Amino acid sequence: MNRPQLPSGVVDKRLVAVMRGLGTDRIEAVVAVLRRAGIVVFEITMDSPDAAASIQAIAGGDAVVGAGTVMSVADAETATSAGAAFLVSPHTDLEVVRWAVERHIPMIPGAFTPTEVAVAWNAGAAAVKLFPASVGGTGLLKALRGPFRDLRLIPTGGITADNAAEFLVAGAVAVGVGGWLVDHVDPAVIADRATSLVEACQR
Repeated sequence: MNRPQLPSGVVDKRLVAVMRGLGTDRIEAVVAVLRRAGIVVFEITMDSPDAAASIQAIAGGDAVVGAGTVMSVADAETATSAGAAFLVSPHTDLEVVRWAVERHIPMIPGAFTPTEVAVAWNAGAAAVKLFPASVGGTGLLKALRGPFRDLRLIPTGGITADNAAEFLVAGAVAVGVGGWLVDHVDPAVIADRATSLVEACQR
């Protein structure tokens, strides 16, 4: 299978900052703070206001920008037209995965059970989003890595600087971090959390 590969930034930095429900102005401000801390991979969810405009606004340069909450082929088309370098879903929609694979676009569908993981991976996913990671924890990730040795997992949901390294040591290729990182109103808090996450992910 000619499986699309994850962007090098995801593999190298091992950290994806997920922004949900934020407008373009807010996203640009948060991204500026995160980039100063060393974060270069961003996921803008398609249920955010003006998601396509936000993707377009921050794509380019050394930033790697993807689209999250991709629920349909229409979402995938909109996101990639705006400049999304990868696509993420909370579940596995085989129509969307196949659409992305046919166009050599890295797709990261969501899964939780062994069957869901196998279906997503065998369809050509670049990685599988283990979601919600807070429910299964590192124990689930380790268990899945047993029979699925080649599987690339990106746990998302409930990840913070306190547990990110544990998921990476357990076998995750990267972690996705959302509200804990980006939803605080104080830019200084976001900066501190971003710095601690970068350090945790590079251990």
